[in-house]
Amino acid sequence: MARRPLPRILSNGTAQIAKSRELARTAADSATDVLHPLITVTRGLRRLAAAGRRKWAATPKDRRGPLLFLVASVVLIVALVPYGPLLAVITLMAAAAWAGRERTPPPATGPDEAQTGRLQSLYDALVPYFSTADDPAPLYAHGGDWEKAFASYDFDDDGRISRLHLHYPAYFTDAEPDSRARIEQLLHAKSGRGREYHFDWDEEGNELTVTVLSPLPTDIAAQRFVTAPGETVLGFTDPADVQRTLPLTHGEEQRDVPPVVWRTGARSTEPHLLITGEPGTGTTTLLRSIALQSLQHGDVVVVDGGGTGEYACLTGREGVLAVECSTGGALASLEWAAHETERRLICANRARQAGHPAPDDIRTPLWILLDRPSTLGHLAAADGREDPQSLLQVPLRHGRAANVTVVVAEHFENLDFLSDAVRGHTRARVVLGPASAAQLEAVLGAPPHTTPTRDVPPGRGYARLGTGPVLRLQVPATPDPYDDATSEAQRRAVLALLPERTTPADAEKVPSEVAEVAGAAVAEG
Repeated sequence: MARRPLPRILSNGTAQIAKSRELARTAADSATDVLHPLITVTRGLRRLAAAGRRKWAATPKDRRGPLLFLVASVVLIVALVPYGPLLAVITLMAAAAWAGRERTPPPATGPDEAQTGRLQSLYDALVPYFSTADDPAPLYAHGGDWEKAFASYDFDDDGRISRLHLHYPAYFTDAEPDSRARIEQLLHAKSGRGREYHFDWDEEGNELTVTVLSPLPTDIAAQRFVTAPGETVLGFTDPADVQRTLPLTHGEEQRDVPPVVWRTGARSTEPHLLITGEPGTGTTTLLRSIALQSLQHGDVVVVDGGGTGEYACLTGREGVLAVECSTGGALASLEWAAHETERRLICANRARQAGHPAPDDIRTPLWILLDRPSTLGHLAAADGREDPQSLLQVPLRHGRAANVTVVVAEHFENLDFLSDAVRGHTRARVVLGPASAAQLEAVLGAPPHTTPTRDVPPGRGYARLGTGPVLRLQVPATPDPYDDATSEAQRRAVLALLPERTTPADAEKVPSEVAEVAGAAVAEG
């Protein structure tokens, strides 16, 4: 049977309705413009009548008779005078038009005195950097006009500059990082410290746009993220830096937040990750968040070099192959991971030679998570054993082909103790906590386009995946559920993401509620 076309009312009804609405809106605007004098006079007559009623109500009763006689006399005189009624109507209309005018003062179109002083001060501070003695027509000069250099500007509620678009002369060396850094430092100091600024340099047009960035959300708790296999959410960033958003739940609310997604697997260009920062900045929190996400599709081996029990909630869970804190256990687990990587490579090679798909046991991703490996290396050297980092060479070198991912978290002061293999193969980098521009450039390989601040919340930092841009990052709150300082809402959020506990085949399955209580008792003990 041939398909019948939709009726015109269904196929193009929406366009006709939109066009009708636009015509009606245009007609209403035109009518308002034409009838504006009539509307003004009517409003004035209404106000004059209201004023007359108020005057009559305020007049004492003994004076109302003489007042009526006076009004009647004026009306009679006006009626007898030649052209009196016409002049009276003209006078009444003029008074009504004056009384019905819009009394709302027009909004201010320019900066006030304080804002003008701030812009002039900023202009004077830029003069030594954007001017030369042999410039015949300097754009920046002592005592010059800032309106020629500043194309647009915005102020916040506190009177500080929130956005500034300025022009600079073509001879300024904007291609040199040191020259840019001086201008950025000056603008940061003069516009107000304690905020993060984004600098957008347009070298072709000789323009610079300075924008104050809003704080990243810190109230996002751990939850199931809508991602594909092989994608891990490191945190969240600014909407202008990524082209993707994730639907998140915050209590009863839902919102879309731009994420920083790290892709792993055989086609990943950055298969391994390095996390660094000062103590207490959220490196362990990010590692725990990655572990909870990776357990959805793979197996996890956790090596806790700090030995603080931050990963006790993962012990005995389905998919968690080991949670090691001792030197011997860490060496044994990493040695097994190296052999498992080799086994996966051999199996994959044999399957390709035979023309068969890869076996299922090597398709499952294997994650190796190391927290503070330098501490384990020091303990291993004291015991006369090899450094556990030496066992990471095979997983780091061949992890992409074997579907093995290595994540290392280390503090700033111990970065020099990381092996060359770890520093060379972890091309995805995350820096959390307060850090100088030099530290960020040394770890990430490129300076950020924002000004780092000293006071930042936990889990706040920067991320760079390979040769990509440096992004601001806020890690989702993933605390230790067995920590007494963890709130009840965050504890429940993390416990809801944990897999079921594994038990021996001949043992009775322990209910999840009893298992949670037992794990909490062990952690507290």
